[in-house]
Amino acid sequence: MSAIITIKDLTKRFGDIAAVSGLSLQVEAGEMFGLVGPDGAGKTTTIRMLCGILAPSGGDATVLGHDILKEPDRAKREIGYLSQRFSLYGDLTIDENLEFFAEINRVYDYKKRREELLEFTRLTSFRTRLAERLSGGMKQKLALACTLIHAPKILFLDEPTTGVDPVSRRDFWKILQSLQRDGITIVMTTPYLDEAERCSRVALMNHGTAISVDTPSETRKRMEGKVLEIVTDRVRDGFRLLKGHPGLREVQAFGDRLHVIVDEAASGMREVEQVFGRHGLGITSWRVITPSLENVFISLLTQNAQREVSA
Repeated sequence: MSAIITIKDLTKRFGDIAAVSGLSLQVEAGEMFGLVGPDGAGKTTTIRMLCGILAPSGGDATVLGHDILKEPDRAKREIGYLSQRFSLYGDLTIDENLEFFAEINRVYDYKKRREELLEFTRLTSFRTRLAERLSGGMKQKLALACTLIHAPKILFLDEPTTGVDPVSRRDFWKILQSLQRDGITIVMTTPYLDEAERCSRVALMNHGTAISVDTPSETRKRMEGKVLEIVTDRVRDGFRLLKGHPGLREVQAFGDRLHVIVDEAASGMREVEQVFGRHGLGITSWRVITPSLENVFISLLTQNAQREVSA
């Protein structure tokens, strides 16, 4: 594979705020590449610069061989961009929305392509329905179809499944995986770590830069130690007691359970039981689990924060 997107020391400042700061990475042709991180990590700003919507403050980047600083409009006809607030026209039907987006992308012989996309997104039977009367999931599928009407080589998606119901979210992912099999390169942002697991590679972003760029499986290997999943009915108390406790690497809270990172499972669990026992906390169940991307991300963020404090 060859790099279809190259980013080197990319920076975007808004006044004194650096939304993206020295970001460097490459995206290979045919990949599904995920930009993952919390709000304010710089994901959307990065996408908008690569699409030629925002001008970088510094650094370099090329998309399909075109320099986004010197020729930001050159790649636009070969990319598709689905923003967080993609604007469909509620008073137009599905057919009419596709026709409109085809024409603004200078695609005039669009009827065959429209039929293919309607079939692909399973919207054919709803083609005469007004967009304002579609469900959230159907609106997202129509927005994707509009983004694909001009057959882009790269698809940029900014949190495409946020606010979509679980069934529609699953259908949307099936569509994306089919597009990737057809050779389209997909670059997407997501706050969902379970979605990032589906990507070819992921960049874990924080404070405008990437703290890790690798495959999900290799990223998980960066987790040092074992992860104990502990279910207790007093999660907050347990978290407070274990956080910073000698002999435990780290503690993470997930709903009704704790993830405790330890050097060795048996001795680490004995330490947890002793702490809980001294304070009258019970343990419903516990097990050793495989680290998730979320475990790794939280751990890397914690390590970065500790280094910043000690620096």
